[in-house]
Amino acid sequence: MSLKGKIAFVPGGYGGLGSAICKGLAREGAKVIVAGRDFAKAKALSKRIEGKAVSLDVRDVASIEKTVKALGRIDILVNCVGMQREQKLEDVTEEAFDELLATNLKAAMFLAQAAAKRQKRGGKQVHLLSVRAQLGLRGRGYSAYCATKGGLAMLVKQHASELGARGICVNGVAPTVVRTEMGAHWLKNPRTRAWLKERIPLGRVAEPADVVGAVLFFCSPASDFITGQILYVDGGITASQ
Repeated sequence: MSLKGKIAFVPGGYGGLGSAICKGLAREGAKVIVAGRDFAKAKALSKRIEGKAVSLDVRDVASIEKTVKALGRIDILVNCVGMQREQKLEDVTEEAFDELLATNLKAAMFLAQAAAKRQKRGGKQVHLLSVRAQLGLRGRGYSAYCATKGGLAMLVKQHASELGARGICVNGVAPTVVRTEMGAHWLKNPRTRAWLKERIPLGRVAEPADVVGAVLFFCSPASDFITGQILYVDGGITASQ
């Protein structure tokens, strides 16, 4: 699982889950480049893990290419970018749908493209998805979110197919609700907290460490013969729904 000497580029790396992933990558010896629109947050995290921070708006394709080109070599891409705007089907706005499409799917496409141009044989690309890449959700407005995460699952498979000849592995990690700031609204409400535990066969939500372990596996030599896969870190939800 050692990543000593590797350079890991992590867009969205200062979020609740992203920061845990960045710390895990650094712990295994990687030089971590934390990227995002909030440079102050990226800089603060990079200082703690002895990494590097760069400013990046993933909704700007030209900015992606310029930023990644300036970095030079990249061994590992871990795409932690993602957002949600919950709107019921009859209320979905074009603006919100386009925003999620640009952030969750289009950005993944062009981050992968820019990274692949600088990766050599043995390179790794890992995208964070969600169980919503495979499962719909009753009673909630998840049209745009599910569509973008489902599209990302297929993007992983296609990129794995294209980059395989170059020895670059592309995989995805798809968690259920994780105990982070983004998942806090599910856990603060006693009804939704109980509902989650009832649905998850293991009887709990994911902890950041659960997801970090899966990401590190896909970044490491331990997964050198695995590509085009989506690993559902979900306590058994997708096995039982």
